[in-house]
Amino acid sequence: MKISKEEVLHVADLARLDLDEESIDRFAGQIGEILEYVDTLNKLDTKGITPTSHAIFLNNAFREDEEKQHLDTDAALANAPEKEDGGFIVPKVVG
Repeated sequence: MKISKEEVLHVADLARLDLDEESIDRFAGQIGEILEYVDTLNKLDTKGITPTSHAIFLNNAFREDEEKQHLDTDAALANAPEKEDGGFIVPKVVG
């Protein structure tokens, strides 16, 4: 499936991107190749195939909660670039 320069410019405009002529040509070609590949995938017979969200079956990828001791203040601040009065010094974020 071929994608036109106008379609690339439209999508670039929606994304607030300023593209030069070389980028427009390159993206049109790349998007066209992707759409051709998707079109070949659409030709596959998928009747009887259950839709999945993962390539492998996952039951529970999380670890069990375990109660542990927290870090003491000295250990938490051991690698801090700047510290003062038992806390981290960070750049001011709010004006």
